[in-house]
Amino acid sequence: MIKFVGAGPGDAELITVKGMKALQEAEVVLYTGSLVPRELLDWCREGTIIENSADMSYEDIFAFMKQYAHKKFVRLHTGDSSIYSTIAKQIVYLQNQNIDFEIIPGVTAAFGAAASAGIEYTIPGVSQTLIISRVEGKTPNPESLEQLLSNRHSSFAFYLSIRLIKKLKESALKLGYSQDTPCWVVERATWADEKIYKATLSDIETKVAHIKGVALILFGEFLNQNPTAESHLYTQKYKKEAKKDSKAL
Repeated sequence: MIKFVGAGPGDAELITVKGMKALQEAEVVLYTGSLVPRELLDWCREGTIIENSADMSYEDIFAFMKQYAHKKFVRLHTGDSSIYSTIAKQIVYLQNQNIDFEIIPGVTAAFGAAASAGIEYTIPGVSQTLIISRVEGKTPNPESLEQLLSNRHSSFAFYLSIRLIKKLKESALKLGYSQDTPCWVVERATWADEKIYKATLSDIETKVAHIKGVALILFGEFLNQNPTAESHLYTQKYKKEAKKDSKAL
């Protein structure tokens, strides 16, 4: 059995209890290099085989999985394994080899960053849609940045894009976004050395020009956190109707 475990965005305490137990029971752990806090490996028992996949090719990873598939094996990915983790290709390999697997979810950087920044992505009257994507660079993106940004009333979280923030700025301005549109960058979300840069399209590029590592770009009017409509769930009318319905039951 191979267990894919989401390690969380950086803070070692943000792994799930189920993920922690998987590490405690593991005989073999293959973890994702510099993106996974070393503190998480402290949950492993003495004698556990621990390998870093940072310098491995797919073929190396597959060979390692096959070698130890008979043991209690944890494949430790950063964040949540459903987002930018290359898990799909690994699962296809395991299925072709008839090797059992399980996926234990984790906290992705977009949610860790929102918690650190103290924000909500869904603001009544402003945005009820969160778009997680990346600005196209060397790796092709099936949807153009302009197509993504045309969803003007959405909240955006861009992964793997810090070096392309100029492209984001220019594309947004070209589509008519205001220079004052909020654009924040969360560097190393939830890590001990996390930094949050709050700016707008007009000045974000200069504020984060020095960042070369892991960072998340948050973009959109939702960052102002000012609802333009009242949540129906908390209106007095809804409360009265709900109370009336409960009495009728």
